Amino acid sequence: MTIQTVQADWLLAQPGSQEEQRGAGILMDDGEIARIEPMAQTGSGLIALPGLSNAHDHGRAISSTALGGFDRPLESWLFYLGVIPGLDAYRVAAASFGRSALRGVGRVMCHHTRLQGLTDPISEVGEVARAARDVGVQVGFALAMRDRNPISYADTGQTLNQLPASIRAAVKARLDGPSLPPREYMALSDAIAEEWHGPGFNVQYGPAGVQWCSAELLELIADASARNGRQVHMHLLETRYQREWADQAYPDGIVTYLRDIGLLSPRLTLAHCVYCRPEELSMIAESGATIAVNTSSNLGLRSGIAPVGAMLAQGCKVAMGLDGFALDEDDDAVRELRLLHHLHKGWGYETAMSHAQAWQIASRYGRYSVSGVIDNGTLTAGEAADVLLLDGGAFMQDRLFDDVGVFDFVLARANASHIRKVIVGGRTIVDNGQLTGIDHAAVMSEVLAEVRGKIDQQDDWRRIVRELDVALKPFYQGKQHLGCC
Repeated sequence: MTIQTVQADWLLAQPGSQEEQRGAGILMDDGEIARIEPMAQTGSGLIALPGLSNAHDHGRAISSTALGGFDRPLESWLFYLGVIPGLDAYRVAAASFGRSALRGVGRVMCHHTRLQGLTDPISEVGEVARAARDVGVQVGFALAMRDRNPISYADTGQTLNQLPASIRAAVKARLDGPSLPPREYMALSDAIAEEWHGPGFNVQYGPAGVQWCSAELLELIADASARNGRQVHMHLLETRYQREWADQAYPDGIVTYLRDIGLLSPRLTLAHCVYCRPEELSMIAESGATIAVNTSSNLGLRSGIAPVGAMLAQGCKVAMGLDGFALDEDDDAVRELRLLHHLHKGWGYETAMSHAQAWQIASRYGRYSVSGVIDNGTLTAGEAADVLLLDGGAFMQDRLFDDVGVFDFVLARANASHIRKVIVGGRTIVDNGQLTGIDHAAVMSEVLAEVRGKIDQQDDWRRIVRELDVALKPFYQGKQHLGCC
C-alpha cells in the first residue's frame, strides 16, 4: 500500500457544518482518503477543503465574447458559437479541461453540444477522453442529442418565413439539415459508451432539452437508462421563452411529462431549471434527480436567477455548474461559489441557503452528476480523495480572532489565484499554479493559432448570424415561437 500525505494548517472536512481542525495530514491511498491524522501547524497557511465539481459544462476552448456573442439572450447566442470552423478535438478538450483544473475543478461534466467533425464521432470522443486523462480531471461525457427545432422553438418552416428574405436561404442551408433518426442517435451514444466509458470518463445520455428532442428520442433514452443504469444529462427551463413554449406544448406540465415517460429519476441531472415552479421542484426532489445551477451563465445570457432557495426548501439535490461562462469567462470555480452564495443566500435575517449548503452545491452533488460517485463530499476516511488546497495566508492576513471561522474568509475572498493544489481521486493535477499533466499555455496557443489559421474573414456567416440575432428579437417578443401568430 502506497500512502500519499497532504498536510494543511487548517482542515475544513465539511465546510460550514463542522469545526475547523488546526493542523492535519490527509493520507490518501487508491483514490480514497485512508485517514486523517492530527499534525502540528507549519505556518504554511494552507487550507484543505473537499474538491470542487463542475456539474454542467460543454468543453469549449473559446469564449463566446471572442465570437461576438457578448450580452445576447441564449436563443440568439447559440448561433454565435458556430462562427468558427471545426478544430482539433484533443486540443479543444485539453484547453477547456485544463482551464477548469487550474481554476479549482477536479470533476467536470462535458455536455458535448458540438462535434468538431474532423473525424468520425467515436474517434473524436476518444480524443476528448485522452485529453481528460492527460489533464487528470474526472469527466462525465454526454453527446448532445437533438432532432427538432434547429432554429427556434417553433416549426422550422414557420420560423424561416419570419426571417428576412436576404438571409432565409443561408439560414436554412446551414441550420435545417437532417438530424440523426432517434434509434441511430441511441446506437451512436451506446457505441461511444462501449468504446470509451470507464474509470475517469463516465459516458451518459445527453438529450439537449425537451424543446430540441422528439418524444420518440426522449422515450428511447428513458427506457435505455432504466435498463442499463446509464446516467442522463439535459437542459430544462433555462429561459422564459422555453417556459412559455413548454406551457403550450405540455399543458399537463413538462416535468410531469418527464416523470410519466420514466426520465425523471435519480440518474438524471437537469441543468438550469431557472423557470421551474414549486410543484415541479417538488416532483424533481421526490424523484431524486439533481439540478445543476449555473449562476454566472444565467446572468451572462440574460436568462434570470434560478430559485435555488426554493430548490433547497423542496429538498432538491443541487450542484454547481459553470456552463463555460463563469463571471469573468475564466472558469474560476472558487469565485463562482462566492457569487452563488451571495446571490442565493437570502436577504436580511432570512436564510435561504446556509454556508454548508453552498459548499455541498459546489462539491458534493456534482460528484454524482459527473462521475456517479455517491458519498458525502467530505474529507473523511473512505470518501473520494478530492482535495482543494488554498493559500489562506494570502487572503487571511488580517485574521485577528480565533473564533472568526476560516470558511468565512474563503466565502468572502478566495478565488482561483489562491489555489495551490487540486487533487482528484488521489492524483495531484495542479501543483503551485501549474498543471502536472500538460502545458496549458502551449495548448491554448495552439488552439488560437488553429482558429486564426482556419477563419475566413470573408465568410458571410458571421454577418448572417448578426442579422439572425436581430430578426429573432421580435420573433420571441411577439411569441411567434409559440406557433400562435
